[in-house]
Amino acid sequence: MRYVPLDTPKPISKIGLGTWQFGSREWGYGPDYEQRAAQIVRRALDLGVTLFDTAEIYGFGRSERILGAALGDDRAKVVVASKIFPVLPLAPVVQQRAVASAARLGVAGIDLYQVHQPNPVVADTTTMRGMRALQDVGLVGEVGVSNYGLRRWRFAEAALGRRVLSNQVRYSMIDRGPEKDLIPYAEQAGRIVIAYSPLGQGFLSGRYDARNPPAGAVRRANPYFLPENLERGTELIATLREVADVHDATPSQIALAYLLRHPNVVAIPGASGVEQMERNAAAAEIDLADDEYAALVTAAHAFRPLTGLAAVPKLIRARTGR
Repeated sequence: MRYVPLDTPKPISKIGLGTWQFGSREWGYGPDYEQRAAQIVRRALDLGVTLFDTAEIYGFGRSERILGAALGDDRAKVVVASKIFPVLPLAPVVQQRAVASAARLGVAGIDLYQVHQPNPVVADTTTMRGMRALQDVGLVGEVGVSNYGLRRWRFAEAALGRRVLSNQVRYSMIDRGPEKDLIPYAEQAGRIVIAYSPLGQGFLSGRYDARNPPAGAVRRANPYFLPENLERGTELIATLREVADVHDATPSQIALAYLLRHPNVVAIPGASGVEQMERNAAAAEIDLADDEYAALVTAAHAFRPLTGLAAVPKLIRARTGR
């Protein structure tokens, strides 16, 4: 395993574990997944993974409970990250919700506490006042945000009066927006971009095509998995396979290695089983050659998916079968 080259109280692994699926039945992993979740966490620890990301909204607290129980006595050794869902993120509410998350996780302090979404009405001034109070009493180590643009990330830092260590955003070969400004800022300022959905919810795995679409409510609601987009992604997947063959790897591992080439980027893919966790962790050791990276960049830019309002009618038809 490799780690982010930053001065943090605990090392942050380049591959972490995202736990949205823990306790969230919409992923369709079946009733036995809670037991498998514990096995995945234990194997991640064996492999040197130190970043475990959850949120109070995942399974309405069940993800935090499952993760905390699985970590057990190792909770103090790793970076436990959670997120507040900012329905009314006033300072006292932020403090109360952090206490509740810590209790579900079974930790004395949350290593990284993040604002899950920017609130369009409540300014970060009051939210960060609550975060600062949590840091002052030792209940929160580092503060992070999620789904923030660069301007609001920097405003949040000014409001906190300290570093906002991380910004967790959707980032993958098919969602490259963070490359424009968030990643350059993180590298310049000594911050971290945490990539969620780093495999495009499995689009980049090569498992799916127009004749074999995914199951599960989450993926069925994602326009990338429309048959037309799966067809449009054929060349991108082919390039991933070509590079993967050189490294005796999988397309998913190459897609992760593409992100990890940035020193201040961490990826937090989920895992449906222990084997997938092992493959994800191994991606941290892959070094892409310059020409391989260039080929991946070219293929990624050539992918033109149907998204936004144009995709809505097709999504409705796909969901209703009409």
